[in-house]
Amino acid sequence: MKRATGHRRQATALAALIAAMLVLPATTRAQRQGGPPPAARESAPIDLTGYWVAVITEDWRYRMVTPPKGEFRRIPVTAAALPIINAWDPAADERAGNQCKSYGAGTIMRVPGRLHVTWEDASTMRMDVDAGTQTRRFRFAPTGAPPGPPTWQGNSSARWERAPGAAPGGSLHVVTTNVRAGYLRKNGVPYSAQATVTEDFDVATLTGGSQVLLVTTTVDDPVYLARPFIVSSQFRKEPDGSKWDPTPCSSSW
Repeated sequence: MKRATGHRRQATALAALIAAMLVLPATTRAQRQGGPPPAARESAPIDLTGYWVAVITEDWRYRMVTPPKGEFRRIPVTAAALPIINAWDPAADERAGNQCKSYGAGTIMRVPGRLHVTWEDASTMRMDVDAGTQTRRFRFAPTGAPPGPPTWQGNSSARWERAPGAAPGGSLHVVTTNVRAGYLRKNGVPYSAQATVTEDFDVATLTGGSQVLLVTTTVDDPVYLARPFIVSSQFRKEPDGSKWDPTPCSSSW
């Protein structure tokens, strides 16, 4: 009887072990078997590719028109930001070639327009924005190359964040640094070159099958922000690129 009980316990333990192995993520199994994990493109828990159009559901007066000079409500600016806010001159930005200051990584997701998301290679997601004709690259694998000079869209490191347990889905987490100083709003509310932009991208499917891209953006800036500035933006998926309309940067609308 004791031997039979022992066999049953061994069988139960073996069954539990097999079940656990079957539900292990593919990346973990590959690593334990000595193979490389799948590339970011193949292991994506959600699909962000395609064309998306901005849906302006909040802050309409800050996003669809240029706010008045000196308007910075809802942005936790420091005292150091006030002289820049009060001195804002769109014509001076145009003359200096800085008309893209409100199209940088810190605010590009708030600009009305369309996104086109593709995979540039297996480890690099590309996002083109027709407003301002901007291009962002989300790199899942370190390149080992020096970051180079600051740019409007900076250097973005990306990773997938998966739903807990065996639930399907997940999100894209992106951290961007090495940015050129830009504007959080069209009217000259600044963020500095020391800013870090953190974004989370989620996809939701609505009743009827339409899809919405949700983007949560957090800007941390030790120079011009007293605390993190957090906003959320929404985009609706479009069937094709027939409405794609690249336009140059403009210092005002």
